[in-house]
Amino acid sequence: MYFQIKEIILWPKNQSFKPRRLPFETGKVNIISGASRTGKSAVIPIIDYCLGSSKCLIPVNTIRTACAWFGVIVQTAAGEKLFARPEPGEQRSTDEMYIQEALTIKEIPESLSKNTNRNHVRAVLDELAGLTNLDFGGGESQSGFDARPGFRDLSAFIFQPQNVIANPDVLFYKTNTYEHREKLIKIFPYILGAITPELLAKQYELKRLQTELKRKEREMKNAQEFSAQWLAELRAKVSEAREFGLLSSDQAAEPSREEMIQQLRGLVDATDVTIAVTESTISGAMRELQELESEESLVSNELSVLRKRLGEMNRIRKGASNYHHGMQIQRERLQVSSWLTVQRSGDEGCPVCGGHLEASADKLEKLNRSLVAIEEEAGGAFEIPPAFDREMQRVSAEITGTTEKLRAVQIRTRALTQRSADAQKKKYQTKMVERFIGRLENALQLQQKLAGDGELIAEVEQLRERVQQLDTEVRHGNPEARKRQALDHLNANAARLLPYLDSERPNDPVSLEIKDLTVKVTGNDRSDYLSEIGSGSNWLSYHVAMILALHQFFISLRHSPVPGFVVIDQPSQVYFPKKVVLRENEESEEPQFKKDEDIAAVRKVFNVLGSVVGTAKGKLQVIVLDHAPRDVWGGIDNVVGLEEWRDGLKLVPVEWVESLK
Repeated sequence: MYFQIKEIILWPKNQSFKPRRLPFETGKVNIISGASRTGKSAVIPIIDYCLGSSKCLIPVNTIRTACAWFGVIVQTAAGEKLFARPEPGEQRSTDEMYIQEALTIKEIPESLSKNTNRNHVRAVLDELAGLTNLDFGGGESQSGFDARPGFRDLSAFIFQPQNVIANPDVLFYKTNTYEHREKLIKIFPYILGAITPELLAKQYELKRLQTELKRKEREMKNAQEFSAQWLAELRAKVSEAREFGLLSSDQAAEPSREEMIQQLRGLVDATDVTIAVTESTISGAMRELQELESEESLVSNELSVLRKRLGEMNRIRKGASNYHHGMQIQRERLQVSSWLTVQRSGDEGCPVCGGHLEASADKLEKLNRSLVAIEEEAGGAFEIPPAFDREMQRVSAEITGTTEKLRAVQIRTRALTQRSADAQKKKYQTKMVERFIGRLENALQLQQKLAGDGELIAEVEQLRERVQQLDTEVRHGNPEARKRQALDHLNANAARLLPYLDSERPNDPVSLEIKDLTVKVTGNDRSDYLSEIGSGSNWLSYHVAMILALHQFFISLRHSPVPGFVVIDQPSQVYFPKKVVLRENEESEEPQFKKDEDIAAVRKVFNVLGSVVGTAKGKLQVIVLDHAPRDVWGGIDNVVGLEEWRDGLKLVPVEWVESLK
C-alpha cells in the first residue's frame, strides 16, 4: 500500500509559537541524526499515536509538557491526510482526534480542536489498507486472535524502535506481549497473501455451510429414524382407524404400503371426519347409552332452570317478610300520637310560670294528624298474593319430579355402563379419534418431507454440493502451499541482503519462522534461532535483512495492506562503546565510533537501506533516527539527511520549554 510519511507536526501549548514542522522525503531513506536526549526516540511513538494507537507512549516531561497536539501528514494513493491527536494529560491516552484530507495539504491550522475520534480514524486507515471485513473465526468470534485484521496490527512491520532493532528475542514491534504476538501469528498468512480476501471469504462461507450441513443432517437422521419406526407401525394405525370407524373394514386383501398411506391421507384431508356409528362398529347398548346421555343433558338443563326459578321466588318471599316485619315495628312506635291526645284535657298550664298552653293545642293537633297518616300508611304493608304461593308450590313439585326423572336416567346409565365395557370406552372415543388424527397428520407430513422429493433431503443435497464445491475451491487455493511459496520468496530476499551486512554467517540460509516470530539460520550441522546466535551485529543484520525483505515482498504483491514505510531507531547502537556512568552535573557524552571497522559496518546498513529503497522505485520510504553523523552515511544513493539535532536543536524547540517555566 502506498502510504508514506510526509511530515510530523507538533502544536505548542504556548500558542504564541507556531507549530513545529518536520518534513520528510517520500521514496527515500531519511536520516535524522542527533545527540542523546534530543527527541529522536520520540518519533516512532508520535507516529504510532497519531495512527490510532490505544496508548500514548510519547515520553513524558519535556515533550508532552510543551506540546498540546501531535500530528502526522501521510501521503497515500487517495491524497494526503493529516491525523492529529491531543496530548492526553494525566490519562494514558485520549480518543479525541483531528483529521484533515485533501489532494495536497498546503496549510495547517494554527490550533486544533477535535473533529473526529480514534475509532473513525482506525476505520479510515482500515479502508485505505483495503483490509477484509471478515474475521478468522468463521463468524463465531468477533474479538481476540480470531478478530478481523486491522491497520493497527500492521505496525509490527513498520516500526523498529531502539529496544527491538537489535533484540535477539523480539523481531517485530510490540510482539513482546502475548496479545500482539498471537494476533500477528494469526494474520501472518493473510498479510503474506497466502490467504487472499477471496479465499478468506470462501473459507468463511465453507465453515458456515459445514455447520449448517451438520445441523440439517442431524435433523434428517432423527426424522428418518422416526419415519422408519412409523412405517413399521403403519398397519397398526390402519387397524386403529378401522376400530374407530374411520376406515371400512370390509376390504378383503391387505392394502399395499402406498394404499395405506393414501387411505390415511384421505382421513387427514377430510374436513368432516366423524365417528361412523354403525351396527358393525358399536352395539345396541352403545346406541342406548348415547340416547341416555342426550336425555340426561336435557333433564339436567331443565332441572337447572327450575332450581334457579325456585331460588328467585324464595328471595322474593323472604324480602316481603322482612318488609312486613319492619312496618310492624314502625306501627308500634307511632302509637304515641294517640296517647298524647288522650292525655290532654285542655286546662294544662306551664309547670314553671303557670300560664295557659292554648297555643300548643293547634301544634299537637297537626302532629297527631301527621302521625296518624304515617300510621295508616305503615298499616298498609305489602302482602304477598295467594297466587304466588300456588306458583311456588308448582315449581317445587316440578323440581321434585324432574329430580326423580334425572335420577332414573342416571340409574339406567350406570346399569348400562356396568353391563357393557364397550359403552364405557365409548365415552373417550371422540377424544381418542381427535388425538389419533392429530398424530397421524404429523406423521404423514414427516413422511412427505422425507419422500424422494422432500424439502429436507433436497436441502441436504444442495448443501453437500455447495460444501464440496467450496472445499474444492479452497483446496485449489492451497493456502499452505501459497504460504510456503511466499516464505521462500521472502527468505530469498533476506538471503540476498545478508552478505552486504555485518553478519558472521552471511551465506547460511535464513528463514522466517511464523509460529515463533523469529529468524532461523541453517548451518551445515544444525539450525539456530536468532536468540541462540551471539553478537549485536548479527542481531542487527538479521533484523534489517528480514524487515527489508518483508517490504520487498509486500511491494511485489498485486495488493498489500502494509504501509510502504519503515522507521528504524538507532541501528548503530550495537557499535557504540558502553557508556560511562557520569557524576552529577556532568553533561552526557555523545557516543563516538572508536574503530574504522565499526564505521564501515554502520555504513553497510545505510548502503543496504539505500539500495532496497532505490529498487522499490518510490514505493518504500525509510526513516532512520541515529547518532551517526553525516560522514558515516553521507554520499550514499537514495539517502537524504534531514535535520541534525545538535547544538541546541531538538525535536521540541527549547523556547517552548522555557516559556512554560
